[in-house]
Amino acid sequence: MTMILGNPWVHGGVVGFVVVNFLMVTFAWSVWFERKFAGRMQNRPGPTEVGPFGLLQPIADLLKLLQKQDIVPDGADRALFNLAPPIGAILILASAAALPFGPGLVAADLDVGVLFALSITSLMVIPVWMAGWASNNKYALLGAMRAAAQAVSFEVPLLLSAMVPIVLAGSFSIADIVAAQSGYAWFALWPPGPGLVAFVLFFLTSLAEANRIPFDIPEAESELVAGVTTEYTGMKFGLFYLAEYVHTLVASLLATVLFLGGWEGPFVDGPHWMIAKALGLYAFIFWVRWTLLRYRADQFMALCWKVLVPTSLATLVAAALWKHLS
Repeated sequence: MTMILGNPWVHGGVVGFVVVNFLMVTFAWSVWFERKFAGRMQNRPGPTEVGPFGLLQPIADLLKLLQKQDIVPDGADRALFNLAPPIGAILILASAAALPFGPGLVAADLDVGVLFALSITSLMVIPVWMAGWASNNKYALLGAMRAAAQAVSFEVPLLLSAMVPIVLAGSFSIADIVAAQSGYAWFALWPPGPGLVAFVLFFLTSLAEANRIPFDIPEAESELVAGVTTEYTGMKFGLFYLAEYVHTLVASLLATVLFLGGWEGPFVDGPHWMIAKALGLYAFIFWVRWTLLRYRADQFMALCWKVLVPTSLATLVAAALWKHLS
């Protein structure tokens, strides 16, 4: 992929700066959008007081979090307790470095871009476990244990479903995968069987990786108060909140390049199509959250190992056979 700016360090720095700001701004106003969306579904207004239509509510929330007292529980491991939130936020922002928004619009054009993005997002379980262990709270520890079990389990069908576009394109490079879908031969549509099934599996397992309803077992407030975030206040809590939303957005962007043709679209290809497709998936995730109920822990794990893992493995075999015979 050709660089827009000549020097790779300058190019990576400029594009990375733009991508990080895009993620942060989208996160801020997606909180407003989700609250308005949930209000619409529940016949209530949502944010209305701060700014026109409540649009400045994210800024008010940020100022409120910055003013909150920073509390560290007695008996907590102070170093790990304080490190967990920023590590989580940094990791999830770093995972977007290999995501291209258009030809040349990528901070780091890696030959193994898919593996890089998936590997970094899978590391999110480390700060979550750190937070649960360091909090000296049984609810936080149970939430961390659930998060670790969930990450280990759902990582299997997630990687198997992500292997389908890799096999079909014959490359681990995200740019090559997007190029293989030229002419609207999107892997979510073609081949019709394994491509669509892999897309659905990737989407579902991404929700589980990001702890979004109906898979938010690690932070189930009905039994664990708030899971690993129970003891966190102020911006430390806000950083966990940011990581969850950005994780969901990165998963939507990754699904777009793997299965929906990336920046390809009608009339003129470009980053606007990449962003539009990803935001469409992002909004659909909000719809799922405010429509479905949370799974029980046993149902959750049974769904993974008894349904998603065998289905993803069969889908990968079908994709390999399709590639071999075509």
